[in-house]
Amino acid sequence: NLFLFFFFFTSSSSFTSPPFFKMAKSDALFKQMQEAVAKDGKTLVKKVKGIYQFIIKGGNNWIVDLKNGTGKVEQGKAKKANCTITISDADFVALADGKLNPQQAFMSGKIKLKGNMALAMKLQSVIDAAKK
Repeated sequence: NLFLFFFFFTSSSSFTSPPFFKMAKSDALFKQMQEAVAKDGKTLVKKVKGIYQFIIKGGNNWIVDLKNGTGKVEQGKAKKANCTITISDADFVALADGKLNPQQAFMSGKIKLKGNMALAMKLQSVIDAAKK
């Protein structure tokens, strides 16, 4: 079985990498968020008090839990999110870099929000913590 797996991925020239090896640009930002939450999760949980579900088009789904314990950032789908944010990989990176205005992105449909809008407003503090 291991041989077949290796043969399939080394002999196929129809694609450059299998989809489950895909690394979206936003993944690096979520890794930074993981580090920030590991370092300062207790403070962020007190400040935010919510669970974000990120649906990154062209990327991965991420959960940012800043409601429970000392917080947690992980890939996947939340059982119950307080705020679901749908955005493309490129737009999320631009948003985090300050190149995309959140209000304009929302009004133009580049960001779709579902759930607690007040929680969405606290997102910038999470992104800023990741940049430190």
